[in-house]
Amino acid sequence: MKRVNMTSKILTIVTLLLGLLFSHAVLAVDIQDIIADCNDCHGKNGLSVENDIPIIAGQSYLILEDALIAYAAKERPCIDSKYRHGDINRTAITMCEVASKLTKNEIEAISEHYETLPFVAIKQDFDAALVTRGAAVHKRNCEKCHSEGGSLADDDAGILAGQWTAYLRTAIKEYLEGERAMSDKMADKMKLVKPEDFEALLSFYASNTAQGDSK
Repeated sequence: MKRVNMTSKILTIVTLLLGLLFSHAVLAVDIQDIIADCNDCHGKNGLSVENDIPIIAGQSYLILEDALIAYAAKERPCIDSKYRHGDINRTAITMCEVASKLTKNEIEAISEHYETLPFVAIKQDFDAALVTRGAAVHKRNCEKCHSEGGSLADDDAGILAGQWTAYLRTAIKEYLEGERAMSDKMADKMKLVKPEDFEALLSFYASNTAQGDSK
């Protein structure tokens, strides 16, 4: 009888282990499919080649996770976006739609995936005459959170240096118009930046591509 009970316990444990292995394998396949879908907008390995879509490779886990949670809750603008790679004839979709379909585990897995990839700063046009002024505005108002000229992921504040200017310009507009939530500290700092100084900031960030080889 004891031998039968022991055999039964062993079979139960083996069955549970096989079930766990199978579920992890299925999750891994699902995540790869989701990541492939992400790349169809954000570019191969999260390195966007479209100026209205941000580079997500190399951003911190916290920044990526917070963004997906915010979109799922419709706390950011839900703008239709066409697929830029793969089957570009697919129906346009919003980040809110994408994020709302993700489970907690999927959000975590996606954030972990892109955090491990290298951020590659993009080379783009900027107004060289505004760079020095933008650097001063950044140092005075932004450096404490976005250190080293906004080039570090470890700040958990988002990499600004080398990010697409058009995307950053839209994000700033959304913050100023209350369409994106921000901390009280950030809101106070944004109020100190003159409207004309935002373009100087953008030129400064576009000029700072030291944290990665540009495309």
